[in-house]
Amino acid sequence: MPPRHRMRSYPFLTPEHRLQLLEQIRARREARIAAGLPLDVVDPEEELEEEEEEDVGNARDADMQAKQQILKNDVVLKFHLGSPEDVIKRIEQRSHAVDSKGVAEYLRALILTNAIADYLPDERSGRSATLPALLQELKQRVSGEDKPFSNPGISDKQPLHVVMVDPKATGRSTRFAQEIFSTILFTVAVGFMWVMGAAALQKYIGSLGGIGASGVGSSSSYSAKELNKDITPEKNVKTFKDVKGCDDAKKELEEVVEYLRNPMKFTRLGGKLPKGILLTGAPGTGKTLLAKAIAGEAGVPFFYRAGSEFEEMFVGVGARRVRSLFQAAKKKAPCIVFIDEIDAVGSTRKQWEGHTKKTLHQLLVEMDGFEQNEGIIVMAATNLPDILDPALTRPGRFDRHIVVPSPDVRGRQDILELYLQDKPVGSDVNVNAIARSTPGFNGADLANLLTAYHESGHAIVALNTKGAHPIHKATILPRGSALGMVTQLPSQDETSISKKQLLARLDVCMGGRVAEELIFGEENVTTGARNDLHTATELAQYMVSNCGMSNAIGPVHVKERPSVDMQSRIDAEVGRLLREAYERVTHLLKKHEKQLHALANALLERETLTADEINKVVHPYQEEPQLPFQEEAFALT
Repeated sequence: MPPRHRMRSYPFLTPEHRLQLLEQIRARREARIAAGLPLDVVDPEEELEEEEEEDVGNARDADMQAKQQILKNDVVLKFHLGSPEDVIKRIEQRSHAVDSKGVAEYLRALILTNAIADYLPDERSGRSATLPALLQELKQRVSGEDKPFSNPGISDKQPLHVVMVDPKATGRSTRFAQEIFSTILFTVAVGFMWVMGAAALQKYIGSLGGIGASGVGSSSSYSAKELNKDITPEKNVKTFKDVKGCDDAKKELEEVVEYLRNPMKFTRLGGKLPKGILLTGAPGTGKTLLAKAIAGEAGVPFFYRAGSEFEEMFVGVGARRVRSLFQAAKKKAPCIVFIDEIDAVGSTRKQWEGHTKKTLHQLLVEMDGFEQNEGIIVMAATNLPDILDPALTRPGRFDRHIVVPSPDVRGRQDILELYLQDKPVGSDVNVNAIARSTPGFNGADLANLLTAYHESGHAIVALNTKGAHPIHKATILPRGSALGMVTQLPSQDETSISKKQLLARLDVCMGGRVAEELIFGEENVTTGARNDLHTATELAQYMVSNCGMSNAIGPVHVKERPSVDMQSRIDAEVGRLLREAYERVTHLLKKHEKQLHALANALLERETLTADEINKVVHPYQEEPQLPFQEEAFALT
């Protein structure tokens, strides 16, 4: 018999396992004998050892594979060993491959350590959710498509790396040269833009005001052909023959013309001409034409500038243009400087901005400052003399105000004849009829009719009331805000006014309103008497409150704010005085109704009547005009 092998003990097989293997070997042998198969002479124990060796080999292989799998899946091992921090560190270091199990253990470790909060949104810090980006990255790692740090910045574990380059590595000399070149290029660009802007600005300002860098009036680009108003006198061919309808204004300006013709005639005797003459009147009355005619009559240069032409968008341009205008005028003295619509720059300084006041200040200095402008007469025209600054209209500047009124029927006839001189006119054209049919250039026949009776009422009352001032002139032509006017002048200087004179003034104020009621009826009275009623009320208030001319109030001077009882008594006395004046005037006009109609018709025909003409109309059969003499009572103060 072959030697028996000694049984080796393997730690991998238990005794129960060995008995099971031995029974299996014996069962196979008996099955072979029963089947008549050749029986190998093999000891069952040896066969058992061979089976054990085969099983041991298989067990060793399985054990090695299990160990390799455990080593390969180190993440799972570390998790089972109780270190989730190591699992997170292992995955995030990206030094080993990872499968789906490793990803699952990594997510469990994030949850256990609460590191998952770094990938969730945070409202306080404004951080958005980065968990979807993390899951996408883990998916790419499992599939083998992962790129290192494909989503940088999703957490503090995957920061966004910034590479800083050492400035010394780029070359110090090259960088310095680049800085020098950039500085030079920037300086050249800024200088070019500044030069171009300054040239454009100088050209624009020069085109506006005729003032350039070469000085006032010295620029060759402003020649006489361009008719520059600042430095070149206008070609003036107008004379007084071209001005019609304002004879009174022309008479007042005759001394100005005489001064310009022969200045030595006045300066030798110590006379001085007013520095400023202000022409006022409604638009279209010929103020500008009258100023040109003065320059034409005197034969002197005429400088013209509109008030709105001084100011522009640049600060200081207006004051500079004023200086330029007067410097050019000094070179041409004697001359006339005419400023049309002066209210554009001469209005009260409360209504203007600071930079606009400079223009007015410069004008004030040029007219009456330290430097005297001999031989320069400043004329101006405006429709609104009331809004001019008081410093401009004081004596020494615009100290003479000449009103240029609308032409009367004679003036309108002269104007029509002047316009028709060089035009073909039919033989049947009646210029006088046209002039008479267009009073005031408005053609308002009804308004002029009412105005004629209104002013006639004033005149009749003034003529027939003792204590009233003598009439100087009556007109139905509009004057300012009044549709007509009756002018009264005192016979001598007055130092005080008697109660009789004040009552006469009340009667004259009521004359227009009462005349309208008598002629046209109470329903057809107009608003033309509103100024008269206002004046009458103020006069009655003055008599009662300030002069003590009321028996009910007594000789007292009422303070500015009286008591309620005193004010009611004053109002009652004022109403009484006005009603008594109304009754007296009504009785008077009814008595002299024929004179009222005669005077109204005369005003409609001639529009303006003097005192002598009024007396002839009212008393046509008297050889000499006899105006009522008034008895004046003067009180010693």
